[in-house]
Amino acid sequence: MCGITGAMYFEDREPSQTMLKAMTDCIVHRGPNDVGFWGENRIGLGFRRLSIIDLKEGHQPLSNEDDSVWIVFNGEIYNYKYLRHELQEKGHQFKTHSDTEVIVHLYEEYGEECVHRLRGMFGFVIWDRRKKRLFGARDHFGIKPFYYYKDSKRFLFGSEIKSLLAANGMDRNIHTESLLNYLTFQYVPEPDTMFRGIRKLPPGHCISIGYDGDMSIRRYWDPMFEPEERPFADYVEQIREGLKDSVIHHMQSDVDRGCFLSSGIDSTAIAAHMRSIEPIRTFSVGFEGPNNETEIARQTAKALDTEHYAKIITQQDFFNALPKAVWHQDEPVADPSAIALYHVAQLAREHVTVTLSGEGADELFGGYRIYREPLSLAPIERLPLPLKRLLHAVARLLPGGMYGRNYVLRGTTPLEQRFIGNAKIFTEDMKAEVVRIDKEMLRSYRNPLQIAQQFYEKTRHQDPVTRMQYIDMNLWMPGDILMKADKMTMAHSLELRVPFLDVELYEVARKIPARYRIAEGTTKYIFRKAMEGIIPDFILGRPKLGFPVPLRDWLKGNQGGVMMEQIASSGVEDYINMDTVRRMVQLHQNGQGDYARRLWTIYMFALWHATYLEELPRPTFAEAL
Repeated sequence: MCGITGAMYFEDREPSQTMLKAMTDCIVHRGPNDVGFWGENRIGLGFRRLSIIDLKEGHQPLSNEDDSVWIVFNGEIYNYKYLRHELQEKGHQFKTHSDTEVIVHLYEEYGEECVHRLRGMFGFVIWDRRKKRLFGARDHFGIKPFYYYKDSKRFLFGSEIKSLLAANGMDRNIHTESLLNYLTFQYVPEPDTMFRGIRKLPPGHCISIGYDGDMSIRRYWDPMFEPEERPFADYVEQIREGLKDSVIHHMQSDVDRGCFLSSGIDSTAIAAHMRSIEPIRTFSVGFEGPNNETEIARQTAKALDTEHYAKIITQQDFFNALPKAVWHQDEPVADPSAIALYHVAQLAREHVTVTLSGEGADELFGGYRIYREPLSLAPIERLPLPLKRLLHAVARLLPGGMYGRNYVLRGTTPLEQRFIGNAKIFTEDMKAEVVRIDKEMLRSYRNPLQIAQQFYEKTRHQDPVTRMQYIDMNLWMPGDILMKADKMTMAHSLELRVPFLDVELYEVARKIPARYRIAEGTTKYIFRKAMEGIIPDFILGRPKLGFPVPLRDWLKGNQGGVMMEQIASSGVEDYINMDTVRRMVQLHQNGQGDYARRLWTIYMFALWHATYLEELPRPTFAEAL
């Protein structure tokens, strides 16, 4: 696992070593073991390395035999040994045993189509000296990040935004539309970022830039579900074999490895498969109270016979980590579980360099409770359209909180207008009260419903559950789940691997009918059946919890007042209506409503603003560790 960065100019000049060093130094946490640079006229590449495979070799930037192709690469290619053998049979000569060099020769052999042969997680850039063209790609699911900036004179890229900000002449301005969407999604959806001018290359996309600045971006892979009718038992067996094969591939490394372990089925399945291969270490964190996941995790670890480590996160631990976590995230992500992930990564790094985790299982197999909604709403959705319109109008007149009102409203609202993913913090009406932005923009910007619409358009032929999964695969998973997973683990120089997000396993999951995913009142039904006999029985039927952060209670105490003070002093008063925020804090602390998630969303934006736009001191690498 590594960090990459670099610059390309559209005129005859070479990027300065001083600038490349600055762009690379600020991501030392992504690669504390090695650093490398390479450049010539118009192009400069920078690299930080966390040694995982081929510890002695694998230095980057790396080239082919005649130095006509150069690469910087962040990630892991799990089928690299097979690809290496195939390429050697075609006459390619290798000088290292790294997966990085495999990509170089794969590009020589197949050009930009090389991405279709890769099984793994990656963000890489290749400089083709003969074609005078830069080619970059991001993995299928968006496990690894890829940021870029382009103007009339240059193209910058990097694994983290902070690398781009370290380049000469970079301004720091908020992208107002991103702020508006962030307030609803709790993250900035691809391809935008919170910084004006800086973009994310979306998952499954590649980018090509020529000497004169011409740029093209195309999608090379689309996680489209296409259910096929097959016997239930066939899919059960394919899931079993597919996950086992993926875990075996994801365990390739020349360093110690372990596994995150929560109270749920996903991480337990990964840990069980790992333990069937070798003794492993497992790691969990939790909070004091009734939803303390560490107790169940300890029972699971005992049943699986793992060497287990656990930590209780106190309120003080949680809030003390915020400055470092916000700096590492690059842009605000208002998911409180990101801070829990920061702590479990810190714990794991004390013992291992690589850890496996269960991200992606919910999106592949239908694990979120909201996916059960289409079944519960079916009786009302089958009513004639005129009757549904009448019921909707009547329900809107009923008092808020009245029993049945929300059910009728959701049942009489088309899926495309009620579901944009797993988070919906602020509605458009709420935003009008909380933001200090021109009201005309609030009416005309590309809003969350419009962003989701592009994915709904592609799935008109699908059932509602499948459409919801596709929305989450394209929005929630890369924007929240994988973003926090990468940033919070790399903050501690820990490589995270996610076996569920494997292209081979996805080929199984994408064909499973919805009635196998959501059945008998539970989510991930077929996956639970597939794990019978593999994981402990007391885990199989447990409901999904995630990281249940006790934010609601914390903000009712003194912490709510401290939070308000920090928001007020963060410099966001040009964007956020402070009177509205103070009113939400007061109502929350008086028990007149639950405003915890909305306040946290504003709070994370405020801390990000103070860190990146107010130029407050940033944590050093030593402090982060």
